[in-house]
Amino acid sequence: MKSAVETLNPTRVRLTVEVPFEELKPSLDAAYKKINEQVTVPGFRKGKIPARVIDQRFGRGAVLEEAINDALPKFYTEAVSEGELNVLGQPDVDITEFNDGDELKFTAEVDIRPAIEIPDYSGIEVTVDAVEVTDEDVEKSLEQLRDRFASTTTVDRPAAEGDVVVVDLEASVDGEVLADGIASAVSYTIGSGQLLDGIDEAVTGLSAGGSATFTSELKGGSAAGRPAEVKVDVSDVQERELPALDDDFAQLASEFDTLEELRADSRKRLESMKQYDQATAAQEKVLDALIELTEVPIPEKLLKDEIETRTHNLEHHQFPQMGLTWETYLEREGKTREEYDAELETQAVKGIKTQFILDELVNKEKLSVNQEELTEHLMRRAASSGMSPDQFAQAVVEGGQVPMLVGEVARGKALAVVVEAAKVTDTNGEVVDLADEDEDEDAASEDASTDASTEDAPAEGDAAEPEQA
Repeated sequence: MKSAVETLNPTRVRLTVEVPFEELKPSLDAAYKKINEQVTVPGFRKGKIPARVIDQRFGRGAVLEEAINDALPKFYTEAVSEGELNVLGQPDVDITEFNDGDELKFTAEVDIRPAIEIPDYSGIEVTVDAVEVTDEDVEKSLEQLRDRFASTTTVDRPAAEGDVVVVDLEASVDGEVLADGIASAVSYTIGSGQLLDGIDEAVTGLSAGGSATFTSELKGGSAAGRPAEVKVDVSDVQERELPALDDDFAQLASEFDTLEELRADSRKRLESMKQYDQATAAQEKVLDALIELTEVPIPEKLLKDEIETRTHNLEHHQFPQMGLTWETYLEREGKTREEYDAELETQAVKGIKTQFILDELVNKEKLSVNQEELTEHLMRRAASSGMSPDQFAQAVVEGGQVPMLVGEVARGKALAVVVEAAKVTDTNGEVVDLADEDEDEDAASEDASTDASTEDAPAEGDAAEPEQA
């Protein structure tokens, strides 16, 4: 077999492959064997039909077609290996010349991972928000904790903001009550905004036994996105009572004995959260700067496929779950379809560039992933997916996604290398030493790499095989 590579552009090549007829013999033998197992000819046992009889009864052309379909993937893969190409996706294959007994000639056009020159990133400088926890932040955190331990008491008065009302709901569209538009004994805190638009105004001022109707756009169900007339019946009005903010509360809500100890712990936790947010922001800004410095050609087909995949997932998976259509989704987002498409393309381009750049950095810096790092990443991914580590690990193995997880960790480590070399200062002009937060930094950099590459760019495998001649 002979092959040659022609570069069409920085992200696409054309392979020209010539295969002597004798090298097709194993595939021809396999084709005769396959046909032998599938057909019956009177006078011959199944599987024992001579080749000449198959040619006479079914045509030599059918055998040759079967042989070529069997041989093409192997010769294509050999040509890719010979050309030392890092291909992306499926090739477009065209048989340019073939006659029985003569050599097979075919071409295969395929996208390739572009060659990328990683620039000097040591000069990158970014600014992030300073880590500042105010007394107001601490008090707000304590109030939220206090709110979780609130108790309710039934009161004989009209409902007001902050009260909990127990209601029955009945939604109608075009005068007909929806089968899935009925709900009973729903507890709702007035002012929380966690139910239908318009319900706060409808129930405020109602006492137990009171009713009202209001119009609201349904957020889910069979009539999602449509305006409905909603009847609400109040069966109970309850006043929320917050516990006193004292040492007794600290003992009730935490492992601490005093309110001051709880307050100090709240401040410490808020500082840790803001440090994590700061590290994440630093990595995102450093990544943006690195992308800006690096020239990365984008394979057109890869970008097109990624946009189509994202759009398909939105239409066929997310929309049905959320009860949305394109019209209601765009209205909710306050965008036109053109604006959405432009944003989607921008996100996809960034994701593909990120993956290419970080993968190149992994190779350049000779980064590897050990079992402990992979396990830690798997645990984080399992937690974010809502699955147990064992369930997630089983799904990863069965889906052949272990290399994908390894890639995510490696890209996270590559991004951490760049962040370490960059100068990061906060809005107070102080240098931010992310090395003090090694564990959080590693987790955040892996998350940033995952969000920007694996979710925004399609997975890339080894040389893809052509499916037909």
